[in-house]
Parts: sequence; C-alpha cells; structure tokens
Amino acid sequence: MIFDLHSHTTASDGRLSPQDLVDRAIEHRVSVLAITDHDTLEGIPEARNYIEQNQLPIELLNGIEFSTLWSNKDIHIVGLNIDVECEALHALIEKQKAHRVGRAELIAHRLSKHLKVDPLPEVKAIAGDAPVTRAHFAKWLVDNGHAKTMQLVFKKFLTRDKPGYVPPQWCSMKDAVDAIHAAGGVAVLAHPGRYDLTAKWQKRLISAFVEAGGDAMEVAQPQQSQQERRNLADYAIQYNLLASQGSDFHYPTPWMELGRNLWLPSGVTPVWESMPQFVSDTEEL
Repeated sequence: MIFDLHSHTTASDGRLSPQDLVDRAIEHRVSVLAITDHDTLEGIPEARNYIEQNQLPIELLNGIEFSTLWSNKDIHIVGLNIDVECEALHALIEKQKAHRVGRAELIAHRLSKHLKVDPLPEVKAIAGDAPVTRAHFAKWLVDNGHAKTMQLVFKKFLTRDKPGYVPPQWCSMKDAVDAIHAAGGVAVLAHPGRYDLTAKWQKRLISAFVEAGGDAMEVAQPQQSQQERRNLADYAIQYNLLASQGSDFHYPTPWMELGRNLWLPSGVTPVWESMPQFVSDTEEL
C-alpha cells in the first residue's frame, strides 16, 4: 500500500480540484490519501463524495495543515484522521482565516508600494474560492514577469526583509495540537527538514513539538536525500514520535508527485498504525 498523507487542492494553494487530485492519486497507485489543505476542510467533502459515488479504489483520510508560530518561524502542523464536525477545530480554523485575510491585505499593500500596482484583485481571482495565501501572490508575481519560478519569487519578494514580507501571526503549536486532538486526530510535525534550521535548532523544534503534545513527524518526502530521511527517522525514534510520509503535493513538478518515493526507514512506527481502520491491513502486509 502507498500512503500519501500530505496533499493540497484548490481549497487552499493547490492547483488541482479535489476530484482531479483523487484521480491523479489513483493514477499514481496511491492507496491512502490525506487531503491536508491549509487551515481549511473545504476540499474534503467533494473528494469523499466523488470517491463514494464512483466506488473508487482509494481510501481518503480527513486532514488539515495548520500554520503555527514558533520562535518567529512559520511551522506547519498536519492533523490526520480528524472529525471534520469538531467545534474546537472549526473555532481555530476561523481564527486562522481571519489572520490569513489580514496578512493578505498587508502583503498586497506592501507589494503595491513596491510595484506601483495593486495585485490583490488579480490574486483573489487566482485563489478563487480559497483563502489567499503567499503561494497565490507568488503565482501572480511569476505570471506578471517579476520572477521566473515560484522558488525564486519567494526569495525575491516574500521572505524576511523583502518587499512583500509580512510577519505571520498564527496560532501556537499547542493551539493546533489541542484542536487536532479535540477532533480525535493525530498531530504531525510537517516537513521538519524544510525550515532552514541547523541540527541543533531542528532538535529544539521537535522537542517543543513534543512538549506541545505532538504525536508524529513527517519522515519521508519525495525530494529529500536518503541521509536526511534516515536522520529524521532517528529523531522520530529518539523523541518517541510516530513516523509519517507525504508528498506535500500542490501541482505536478519534475521533483514532486503523489505517492512518489514514499517509504519509511527501518526502526520507526508508521503513523497509520495508530489508526484502527488500518491496523488489520498493515498487519497483513
């Protein structure tokens, strides 16, 4: 079975609709897919209805990815196997949405001063019904010739000390973990190798996540080196965390695809082994 437990749709900053994401996951032989859009659950009902109505050969996990703030860093916490009707979860989502709207307006204001044009109307059109994120601003900047790639545009415009940078004002890691637990879910530290931290600070982050009540950390992603994957596996073992894996898929690229290169090193306990619906399946593998 291939588990891909981190993906995005047009409900946040992904490029594929929930239905198209499901189709692509099946095309790439994903058995279990978690939709983990940023601070929203909006993509899940469409995907679930599509799977059930067409009796598609894939299991969907309810998920979300919360943006949190730790030591002035934007840290992401994924919630897996959550109850989408949980009131505490929805309360935090509404707070996050309010922060996201305010941040988008400030980013637009700063970019308009720098570029002499207001990007917000076109950025909102790019976002559609989804909340505006930095990725939508990045796409607008690339589409309008201000940078050649999404990676370069972040470095040029949207990171600290750049024209479109606005400090995040997200919830704490504990707020996110508590909301995920209230919804009966598993709290997962997302892509710990992608925060530009030294080994010392990476350990501090993982330790803080554990102190906040976190359950698991992402160990496997498609584009990482084998050494990084082994290091993260060792941290998961050291801090007694379950191990997760996911592509963090937003749209097709040469270096990132649903289900690609997702496997866990020896010695870790897969996060799905904590979920009753998968225990019998994994024991048979």
